[in-house]
Amino acid sequence: MASEDNVVLCGASYYNQKYYLNPDFSRLPKAVKEELQIMCVTYTEDVGGVLTLEFTPDDELIFNVQAAEADGRFDEIGSGLLIRRMQRDKAELLQQLTLYYKLVYKGEALS
Repeated sequence: MASEDNVVLCGASYYNQKYYLNPDFSRLPKAVKEELQIMCVTYTEDVGGVLTLEFTPDDELIFNVQAAEADGRFDEIGSGLLIRRMQRDKAELLQQLTLYYKLVYKGEALS
């Protein structure tokens, strides 16, 4: 569940056909930024709604999904299936992004 304390990494919206990458993460390698864009845009094209990837205050990278109440196109079951598939198929990338968040964004030291 999203909160005001979460840090948005990136997101895409089916409704306005836009992709967003938080400028704080502009130093990520180009290939990583492209992979994030592909993930987010593919998600919204497949199931609709809005998807954001967010870091929680506990440093967990979550997939936050929102859909307009009147959106008959949004596929809630497909959403869950696609997110689980992305989490499985992109597990290494997501782990590396979490490490990047902790070390570069938050400035934590390796322990």
